[in-house]
Amino acid sequence: MKLGVVGLPNVGKSTLFNAITGAGAQAANYPFCTIEPNTGVVAVPDERLSVLDEMYHPKKVTPASVEFVDIAGLVKGASKGEGLGNKFLSHIRECDAIVHVVRCFEDENIIHVDGSVDPARDMETISLELIFADMETVQKRGDKAAKMIKTGDKKYAFEADLAARMLRHLESGAPARTFPATDDEAAVIRDWFLLTVKPVIYAANIAEDALGTDEDSIPFLKSVREKAAAEGAEMLVISARIEEEIAVMDPEEKQEFLEDLGIGESGLDRLIKACYRLLGLISFLTAGEDECRAWTIKKGTKAPQAAGKIHTDFERGFIRAEIVPFDTLRELGSMAACREKGLIRSEGKDYVMQDGDVTLFRFNV
Repeated sequence: MKLGVVGLPNVGKSTLFNAITGAGAQAANYPFCTIEPNTGVVAVPDERLSVLDEMYHPKKVTPASVEFVDIAGLVKGASKGEGLGNKFLSHIRECDAIVHVVRCFEDENIIHVDGSVDPARDMETISLELIFADMETVQKRGDKAAKMIKTGDKKYAFEADLAARMLRHLESGAPARTFPATDDEAAVIRDWFLLTVKPVIYAANIAEDALGTDEDSIPFLKSVREKAAAEGAEMLVISARIEEEIAVMDPEEKQEFLEDLGIGESGLDRLIKACYRLLGLISFLTAGEDECRAWTIKKGTKAPQAAGKIHTDFERGFIRAEIVPFDTLRELGSMAACREKGLIRSEGKDYVMQDGDVTLFRFNV
């Protein structure tokens, strides 16, 4: 999973990204890895791995991971190549989802690029740049399809009509992800690689002293919530400054600090979980003395394709999957106890994997 962190200057985007990469450096079992100066990989929080670690004492524990990309260079006119616009847009195309950091705090020491704090306006600025870029893409695809209609192939007439309707939708200021498409239309739209098709989480960055208070009492949040709902996007309230502080704490100190604030979970943990929900992702688990590991798959993935995440040979030579739900394994304490009670299921090629399935794949190549 690759998430692009975007936002206007001075909204807390870099602070949040630095906190995220700091948290990655603190992940005990998943060393932080800097792929590029603006890219960081962090572990997906999963308490189930801690239980498996206690149970198996493996040589290593490997959580699923998320890659964050700090996407810089946005200014008004980015869709036309202003500033680092083209680089900004190409980086977004490579991401699975967008984390849009929105400033929801006043601070006279931090100048806003537009002179005042207005989350709805800031959200609109970035949203429109992405829509403008998509309008250009759709226009080109529509023109190309229209020229090919004379070949007599009905798919070109279909695409030209779809492009015309999508263009009208974008011109109204709505993102492509809210376009009401049939399955056939959605398949064509996927091939256009539009920016505003990507799921968005709005990270409303509030002041440090506002975290843990009644959200209805925090200025600006209402406009963020309303705009997110209108776009079919998710919203998460976060304090980049707090994330920066807890990123350098040890686990016990961090948990105590979060409980004192009345929030229980870090913003990073909540952000990753929200992205999983948004992208329709789940994790299955493998466990043994060599390694306990979480594997990320899409909801609806069948057993052979899940096996293929581990190794292509597992999918090619798939025989069956031996599965026990994590909660059952935790309750009984061992695979042997589960097997003794007949609670390990043998599933075939049509089995749809469930979140938390502890799995052993049988295969023959």
